[in-house]
Amino acid sequence: MNRLFDVRAVIGGIFVVYGVIVTALGIFDSPAEIEKAQGVRINLWMGLAMLALGLLMLLWLRLNPPPPVAEEPAGESSDRDS
Repeated sequence: MNRLFDVRAVIGGIFVVYGVIVTALGIFDSPAEIEKAQGVRINLWMGLAMLALGLLMLLWLRLNPPPPVAEEPAGESSDRDS
């Protein structure tokens, strides 16, 4: 359950989604947009960089998962009951 809320999954997922969108925009850039960026296909390069960063975050989560959360038995009291 704690793996679902790991910040690496959230950041990686957002970067992958945005990376795909920006890369697609970069592939279909018009010559006027490329000229505006001084001949650099900035949307394509930034989209690929975002995609790579997102995939690296997800790979990091996969290779180094968070430890499981230890649950207290139902019969034991916590420090809050004092």
